[in-house]
Amino acid sequence: HVQLVVSGVGLVQPVGSLILFCAASGSILSIYTMAWYRQAPGKHLEWVAHITTGGTANNADYVKGRFIISRDSAKNTMYLQMNSLKPDDTAVYYCKATRGPNGYWGQGTQVFVSS
Repeated sequence: HVQLVVSGVGLVQPVGSLILFCAASGSILSIYTMAWYRQAPGKHLEWVAHITTGGTANNADYVKGRFIISRDSAKNTMYLQMNSLKPDDTAVYYCKATRGPNGYWGQGTQVFVSS
């Protein structure tokens, strides 16, 4: 059973930066596709970015050029570096590990972007 712990709760001003961490319970990052999702108030859950087992990263269009997904397999940790934050980025952020039909979620962490 995979456990994911998300950290990096933050209140940040517009155009500021924040980094989120997703720590896995074991050495899974090289065998699971890792992803970030978010859910803004009153909206559906949406995909933000993912990184494959081979290390290929892909971001949603609305975060391209601003958010960077990465991982450190030695530390069993995935990151989401968020730059040029906007109020619309305010949401609860989740990480997910997927392998075949199996998917595991970390708990959400709140990010507020406000002046």
